[in-house]
Amino acid sequence: MKHQIKKLSWVGSQNAYIDQPDVYQPAEMTVTLGRFGGNSAAGQYKNEDGCLIWTDELEDWEFVMILDAHNSTQSAELVIGQVEKYEAAVTSLLSGNVSVGVFDEIEKKLLELFQKDSFMEACRQVQGETACLIAIRKGKYLYWLSIGDCLLYIFHPELVAFGQYQINQRQFYEWIGQVNTFEQAVPCFSSGVRELRQGENQILLTTDGLVECPGAVFAEPQSIWQQCKEATAADGVASLLSAIQKNHVRDSTTVVSWKINRSERASYASNQ
Repeated sequence: MKHQIKKLSWVGSQNAYIDQPDVYQPAEMTVTLGRFGGNSAAGQYKNEDGCLIWTDELEDWEFVMILDAHNSTQSAELVIGQVEKYEAAVTSLLSGNVSVGVFDEIEKKLLELFQKDSFMEACRQVQGETACLIAIRKGKYLYWLSIGDCLLYIFHPELVAFGQYQINQRQFYEWIGQVNTFEQAVPCFSSGVRELRQGENQILLTTDGLVECPGAVFAEPQSIWQQCKEATAADGVASLLSAIQKNHVRDSTTVVSWKINRSERASYASNQ
């Protein structure tokens, strides 16, 4: 059976979703996309978030990138366009079985495309800059690369038992665009790989509007889990967006979430 990569890209300048929470599960995709531009009554008038999603069910992977720009959507649009130029190179690395070094090669490619001279020059010409978080699930592994302050979570009962929800730490003063992390002598970013647990894992990426909502309703990762743990991915995302709307959030929020069931036994301590 011939497979086909499913694709979705969006930036807030196309549709801002101000006062209008939107929950969308693209046809034949496993992921749910949630968008809320913020409340106009709180002073919001634009949405500078963005996202890029590629999935291939037969090859068993998802590629998700979310962006939180400021001072315009130009930087988010530029980053999405640059990654799309290298779609074939990135997705070819995800074909076939998981192999040693696959995520090293993917990271090498991502860092390379962000350091292309033409891209760096284009960054100098845009208005504003963007945080960028990329998460790639292949098989029972999740790779992530983060520039800035977007957030990534994995929810699973075995991790919850230890109070573990959040994968990355928010890093401030990192961006791509007019102010550019990759313009430095040494680029600054964070990345890593996590093993998914046996059973159902929920992966969730979000821009910071969710955690900076008035009332701090989702400041703690456990509160996000509570909204999602007994719901479908779509219903969980809808619940999160409804809560921040009711709490008069101004900042825009973009959430991408999906659930993955793995049958392989995960790692345990030797005496378990």
